[in-house]
Amino acid sequence: MSSERLIYLPLGGAGEIGMNAYVYGYGKPGKERLIVVDLGVAFPDMDGSPGVDLIIADIAWLRDRKDRIEAVFVTHAHEDHVGGIAHTYGQLQAPIYARKFTANIAARKMDEHGHPADAIHVTSAWPHQVTVGPFTVGFLPISHSIPESSALVIDTPEGRVIHSGDFKIDLTPGVGEAYDPELWAEVCKDGVKALVCDSTNVFSRNPGRSEATVGPAIEELVSSAEGMVVATTFASNVARVKTLAVAADKAGRSVVLLGRAMKRMVEASLETGVMKDFPPVVSPEDARGIPRENLMLLVTGSQGERRAASAQLARGKFQGIEMKEGDMFLFSSKTIPGNEKGVIRIINQFSERGVDVVDESSGGHYHVSGHANRPDLEILHDVVKPQILIPMHGEHRHLREHAKIADAKGIKGVLAVNGMMIDLSGNTPKVAEYIETGRTYIDGSVQIGALDGVVRDRIRMALNGHVTVTVILDDEDEPLGDPWVDAMGLPDTGKSGASLVDVLEEDLSQFLGRSKAATLRDDTKLNDGLKRVVRQSANDEIGKKPEVTVVVSRLS
Repeated sequence: MSSERLIYLPLGGAGEIGMNAYVYGYGKPGKERLIVVDLGVAFPDMDGSPGVDLIIADIAWLRDRKDRIEAVFVTHAHEDHVGGIAHTYGQLQAPIYARKFTANIAARKMDEHGHPADAIHVTSAWPHQVTVGPFTVGFLPISHSIPESSALVIDTPEGRVIHSGDFKIDLTPGVGEAYDPELWAEVCKDGVKALVCDSTNVFSRNPGRSEATVGPAIEELVSSAEGMVVATTFASNVARVKTLAVAADKAGRSVVLLGRAMKRMVEASLETGVMKDFPPVVSPEDARGIPRENLMLLVTGSQGERRAASAQLARGKFQGIEMKEGDMFLFSSKTIPGNEKGVIRIINQFSERGVDVVDESSGGHYHVSGHANRPDLEILHDVVKPQILIPMHGEHRHLREHAKIADAKGIKGVLAVNGMMIDLSGNTPKVAEYIETGRTYIDGSVQIGALDGVVRDRIRMALNGHVTVTVILDDEDEPLGDPWVDAMGLPDTGKSGASLVDVLEEDLSQFLGRSKAATLRDDTKLNDGLKRVVRQSANDEIGKKPEVTVVVSRLS
């Protein structure tokens, strides 16, 4: 029996949607050579992570083993797969392999962070393969809502593993490669040990629709519009962006791209040749001189992001362009769960301006998903015929349902969530060990741990307000004047009708007046006592116990 083992370890993306980060290893236990598949981001929300810019998987386990990492492979250029590359490169220092379009996006991110461009290695599609340590890896094209999305064929001494990446079964994707069943059958004909598979749409029981099916409906909608038309979709869905632009061109409308991501994706598609042509584009400045009925804007912000172009148009002008009554706004996208509030806010703001909004409630005529529905997942199962199926890219309920489907088909389904290391050696997969996993916040220009307390303190201040108490003591440890209070995020008056600050300062003065010398000399006791008074007094007045900072100055 071999003393080496093949392991699979998700650090992000298994038990959640977003923040994808997966590890494969081969070698003696504790000494395996490693490869990483995808390093993505998740997006924050004001409820759980106020002020945070991005969220990435905690890579402490990888960082501690960076001398064993052979390479990072990126399946495609969506932010939840490539967005963490530049944020983690300084810690891992591993070469990065990606196909041309994905490499273009990754290189831009690396450049923004001052990392070397030659860390990105451009790789051709299957049958080309890259050998790193005990792994031989190839990029197997598959359709998705972004160009050059690829599954990874990972050959190991224990057998072939296929990591599906994000995918759908689409024979006419518009931009990017179609799913090629003959190619997939050829790759899998000699047997596949494990399929690690996208689970996002496992509960959708109807076969997925092709990207080509939305074109006619969009063209009809745009041609029938009377005022200016504005449309938003995921900027990375280049096929949809082109479909929208072509519809505008056919309707005699000039196309304007608004939002940095929208421009960047179109530029990258043309630069790398994944998109051969695109209708002429006019600048926002030139658009101001074109009649409204002859304009179509393609904008960022399909998920209600506050700083994106769509949200700014909903609030007023953006780059000198304003939406007016009789204009139309199209959401050619699906709202990701958790983003509903932001999208609804934008819809209502447009409604107040007299703008007609068309979204997914219109019957799904203007959007199709980039992920495989349940029947399409089963098509891949039947082509790959894996010995083991490990669901990934989904919440726990998605993974569990996908594993049930595998078991019903006679495939061994393994439910592995973040931190669960699976030993794939031999014929029976088993849990090898559990790894502590978590999140790292990108907060401004620094990275902070989820347990560092920074975000927790923000949430507490947001919920309860904040009070700063300043006290000056003389050289005999006696109060020099009365304490004073600065309050933030709290009402001016409480139930007594008096100023809240005045009430707090009076109660603090009384506390100092009755405090014994031992308390006044001890900073810890004094700090605790002052905090206790503020929280109790505030609770009596306004029903809130604010966060409190005490500043004690002693004159020596």
